[in-house]
Amino acid sequence: MTAKARGYKQAALIVAVCICLFLAGFSQASTVKGGEAAPDFTLRSLHGPNLRLEEYRGKVVLINFWASWCGPCRQEMPILDRLHQRYEETGFAVLGVNVEGEDAPAQKIVDKTNVTFPVLIDEGQKVSELYDLEAMPSTVVVDRDGLVRYVHRGYKPGDEAKYVEVVKQLIRE
Repeated sequence: MTAKARGYKQAALIVAVCICLFLAGFSQASTVKGGEAAPDFTLRSLHGPNLRLEEYRGKVVLINFWASWCGPCRQEMPILDRLHQRYEETGFAVLGVNVEGEDAPAQKIVDKTNVTFPVLIDEGQKVSELYDLEAMPSTVVVDRDGLVRYVHRGYKPGDEAKYVEVVKQLIRE
């Protein structure tokens, strides 16, 4: 595939994701909210077996939906990895869900950022639809009982302070 063809393919993918996110705002399904059960899913891991959210019951889980073309997503990845490494021993996990559905763009970012948390590939954006994504990145924190306790859309430097606050609180519960 030529560089020009790859560029057109990436542009088409970006437009498709943006349209999906725009249309999701008009869907009848409600946005995932705090206090509700986190929708279960199983996704293929970039490195290793499929992972199912239900298998993390008993842990505090931060689910981060991201894309390689999203600047704030790339900026947030190393911060999430530090959070993952710092609290992993306390029953905490980060799951990165790449919404592009292809390994190559996700792998390129993982190689650049050296993240150690599992990166999952959302082929067909079924999980993204299940969680009614409205922004990139989107972060959902799930408690040990599988309930959504915090939802954050977008990212700007400093947002991670709230993640740490929520995670520490849920780990203590």
